[in-house]
Amino acid sequence: SHYYDKVSQYYETLSHYYEKVSHYCDLQNIFFFNCGGNGDMKNAVIGNNKQKANLIVLGAVPRLLYLLQQSSSSLELRTECAVVLGSLAMGTENNIKSLVDCHIIPALLQGLLCSDLIFIEACLRCLRTIFISPVTPVQLLYTDPTVIPHIMSLLSRSQHTQEYITQIFAHCCKVAHPTCTCGHPSNHKMVATPEHQMVLFNHGAIQNIAPLLISPSYKVRMQALKCFSVLAYENAQVSMTLVNVLVDGEQLSQVFARMMQRDKPIEMQLTAAKCLTYMCRAGAIRTDDNCIILKTLPCLVRMCSKERLLEERVEGAETLAFLMEPDIELQRIASVTDHLVSMLADYFKYPSSVSAITDIKRLDHDLKHAHELRQAAFKLYASLGSNDEDIRKKITETENMMDRIVSGLSESSIKVRLAAVRCLHSLSRSVQQLRTSFHDHAVWKPLMNAPDEVLVMASSTLCNLLLEFSPSKEPILESGVIELLCSLTQSDSPALRVNGIWALMNMAFQADQKVKVEIVRALGTEQLFILLSDPDTNVLMKTLGLLRNLLSTRPHIDQIMSSHGKQIMQAVTLILEGEHSIEVKEQVRISYQVLSVIHKSLILIKAYSKTSYIVL
Repeated sequence: SHYYDKVSQYYETLSHYYEKVSHYCDLQNIFFFNCGGNGDMKNAVIGNNKQKANLIVLGAVPRLLYLLQQSSSSLELRTECAVVLGSLAMGTENNIKSLVDCHIIPALLQGLLCSDLIFIEACLRCLRTIFISPVTPVQLLYTDPTVIPHIMSLLSRSQHTQEYITQIFAHCCKVAHPTCTCGHPSNHKMVATPEHQMVLFNHGAIQNIAPLLISPSYKVRMQALKCFSVLAYENAQVSMTLVNVLVDGEQLSQVFARMMQRDKPIEMQLTAAKCLTYMCRAGAIRTDDNCIILKTLPCLVRMCSKERLLEERVEGAETLAFLMEPDIELQRIASVTDHLVSMLADYFKYPSSVSAITDIKRLDHDLKHAHELRQAAFKLYASLGSNDEDIRKKITETENMMDRIVSGLSESSIKVRLAAVRCLHSLSRSVQQLRTSFHDHAVWKPLMNAPDEVLVMASSTLCNLLLEFSPSKEPILESGVIELLCSLTQSDSPALRVNGIWALMNMAFQADQKVKVEIVRALGTEQLFILLSDPDTNVLMKTLGLLRNLLSTRPHIDQIMSSHGKQIMQAVTLILEGEHSIEVKEQVRISYQVLSVIHKSLILIKAYSKTSYIVL
């Protein structure tokens, strides 16, 4: 009975709100202030997602938007409508979708034309809440070309407008990564889009936002910093401009460097490090600049410490991997900074049985996201070991490293599997590791059944594992890899075609006649000639390399040329007569000279270039 009374009371209250909202047409007797209805509604939905969802279902949103846009409504009423809509937006992703479907964004953007600051702040706060959701189409901010310059003009109105606008810009400059296939918007990795970056850049974002970095408000400084990190990501023009900006007489890079000091909040240190990382990768700051070597790199290494929160460790490791990816000196410095290589091993042990986390909710969150730590560790190991042999050796000698890679290659998370393959690919560039660590672990097995999302990187790794001196070559051959590689050469993806033919080329180098015959049989002469006319130069060059390796000894030459000599010579002639680079034609000319006299003399056989490369 008590339960029934509670349910009845709940629905009576909900119906009461709905009845009030339903009278929106009678503007002379608006419920909001005549009877305090809006206050009731606002209090009812705060912190109660069920109430929010039910009010949306009952049709509250169109009525609130109607009142918001009516010029006859008082400013107080319109402001309260924006506040309630903002509260509804703080619910679930379905709530956001419902609000967007009701065209809330154009209505709120129109509201920004009002001169009343309190109403503008309410509209911006609601827009901020909507745009930070991953389900909101950010393009809606750019539909009307007059919106961005007008919003930019509102930056000077108050600290609240500065905070909300910079946060909106930072989120509306990003979209879900095109390779993300998880199907869950909230899990999507967001990346900056050049088009949106340049729209904001061309409307004076840098000049207008830079002064906010010294605002007395911490929230404003942080949002301005985050906005710059998004604007600078993989954008040379923005980064080159940022490096020349002065803030209160100080270069922006020095402002960022001060924000990385240990006494600053971790969030600020990390975001400032990201700004300098992106500027460095864009070429605006040299990799040997003191602000990179002495400030940014050590700061990011600190973020990898086990004392940091999970998301800080993940972001720190991924940003550090990105910073040093193309630079061997940064890799060497990082590898000896604060025992980074062994520190990353802790990423695979999280959370430990003696975890310092006492907050149950925090522990539950971290357990659900522990795979992100493993993904970040693999990424950083891959970057660390991409060039230096000593670093690779140090990585493989880390506790259970090869076992962890093999385990990572079979994880349910595609992102972890991809990161593990990248790590394996980086280590497979080492001749020493191919002959030792790779021999002791069957790392190749998971690569044979790699899903589409990781197939490019997996096939690149197979290219290295199939080198003539690799102990893994024989067991891989016995597993039926030739059919797999031949199927890759028929892919629509140029990268997969290159990797497929590259692996076959490496496999054919100094192989016995049985293997070569099997390659020709599985590939088929028709496919071989299709590859010789492939528009991708890399595919063509690797196919020529395969031909040279197939025709490397007298018995092999006689057998293959007796069956396919005419077609091969025709294909070679077509390439010579086609529009190809000098490099391609030179490779073909060498093969042509040899093949054209193959049955007359073996003198020119020495001209063959038996090709075998490690995939870089």
